[in-house]
Amino acid sequence: MEPQTLATESSSSATTTPWWLDWDNLLKHGEIYAPKVFGALVMLFAAWIVSGWVSRLVYRSLKLAKIDETLARFATKFTWWGMLVLGLVGCLETFDVKTTSYAAAIGAVGFSIGLAFQGALGNFAAGIMLLVFRPYKVGDVIIVGGQAGKVDEIDLFSTTLDTPDNRRIMIPNGSIFGNTIENTSYHQTRRVEVTVGAGYAADIDQTYEVLMQAVCSVPDILSDPVPEVVLLELAESSVNWSVRAWTTATDFSLVKQRTIRAVKLAMDKAGIEIPFPQMDVNLRGPATVSVSHPSAAPNHKAA
Repeated sequence: MEPQTLATESSSSATTTPWWLDWDNLLKHGEIYAPKVFGALVMLFAAWIVSGWVSRLVYRSLKLAKIDETLARFATKFTWWGMLVLGLVGCLETFDVKTTSYAAAIGAVGFSIGLAFQGALGNFAAGIMLLVFRPYKVGDVIIVGGQAGKVDEIDLFSTTLDTPDNRRIMIPNGSIFGNTIENTSYHQTRRVEVTVGAGYAADIDQTYEVLMQAVCSVPDILSDPVPEVVLLELAESSVNWSVRAWTTATDFSLVKQRTIRAVKLAMDKAGIEIPFPQMDVNLRGPATVSVSHPSAAPNHKAA
């Protein structure tokens, strides 16, 4: 009985044909799956064409609406990939793959990835908000988180700044969106303000005229609004003045430097003292004060 069984198994294994040589079986499955494969390829090709057309339409629409270039490119890529994913899902449906059955697994994987890349996703979300609200754009000079510089690039995860001393700084968008953003280039004009102190012995009217003539002589200041000189306060050591003038945002640093120079030269020429901080000390009751001059000290010579 046992030899007969072995003979039967050996004969059956010898007559078994590999699946890639079983033409009848291949033709049978080919008749079933060939239309589905062809339909899937056609659907992918159509998704490719449609996604390109729709993404270009989205880009043109956003440019006509004067949306930021970075946001327009992101929306274009998002639309392109979204259309391709929809086409891929349709291809899977043609092979009777129930994509809804994998929704829970995909959701769990997405949740795990979200926890692993929480910081990156936070920067990504902040980048989207920056592109939507546009507190600054490429070329603006901003101050954020103690860093100041000219915006060179805005992407979805970070913002690149070039500092005045030619350093490049990359700041995560999450840090920017969570802080106060100062955009010094938002308006076309800025006010230059220089504070200076004059001695109490100086005549107030004369000081006003000297400061007004000094600020009006500075090149590149605007005539509207007109320059002004404001008496700020009677401080402990000086009478403080504020010299103010308006200029374009691009000339701000240069005009401020020129204003400081003009004020100092004008006050020196008029003989108006810019006093150092000083304090008067009043001694009450009997007191003996001994003051010695360095030149009066005995000169000890070495023996």
